[in-house]
Amino acid sequence: MTARQRGWRVPTALVALSLIPVLAGTARLVELGGGPAVIPADARFAASPLPVAVHIVCAAVYAILGALQFAAGFRRRRPGWHRVAGRVLVVAALGVASSALWLTLFFPPQEDSGPLLYVLRLVFVPAMVASLVLGVAAVRRGDVAAHRAWMTRAYAIALAAGTQAFTEGVGEGVFGTSALVLDLSRGAAWVINLVVAEWVIRRRPVGGGAGRLGGGAPRLAGGAARLAGARRQRPAATLVGDRP
Repeated sequence: MTARQRGWRVPTALVALSLIPVLAGTARLVELGGGPAVIPADARFAASPLPVAVHIVCAAVYAILGALQFAAGFRRRRPGWHRVAGRVLVVAALGVASSALWLTLFFPPQEDSGPLLYVLRLVFVPAMVASLVLGVAAVRRGDVAAHRAWMTRAYAIALAAGTQAFTEGVGEGVFGTSALVLDLSRGAAWVINLVVAEWVIRRRPVGGGAGRLGGGAPRLAGGAARLAGARRQRPAATLVGDRP
């Protein structure tokens, strides 16, 4: 496997995890558009489909396009694409967060959930927005490392919908079915994603890349000065191809 192929392993895994909520959301959009009900119907969504549709579309864009931002080689080769996609992702992420907050505050609660899930959503949705704001602020002041860290945290919070498909199954299989188990299982998905995100952020080598835009300029200038001094000390080449 080449280095370029290895660089796509993380984005591919993220896309695979994203497919769980994306496919479920697509089925829900088909149902709301008058198509067949592929997944269990929910009267809450049929009564007010607009915020549901906004949430599903923005979440799909954010999950799939956001996964591509983790392809480091692709990001370096196409910095213009990275910046344009980043702006789209910020808009999509704000759509995800605002619609999630609307659904939490103004929709009736899910029948098999309890008050803990309501509280968790009121914690993690603002946390996602805060991460986005801090990430944008960081890149505007040239702090690329902080930008990547905060954007990684925001993406981890949003991608909990994919992880919840696994934590809910484990929770139900181990502890049975109850509102508290469902709430704790979904909360565990947010915690797991953020723990993994922090591990990814902290394992990046310090000083391995430019922490700030333009931060490498003094080092480059110093290296050029040393190289010029070394050349002045060498005897001049007399013929093309001669070794100095």
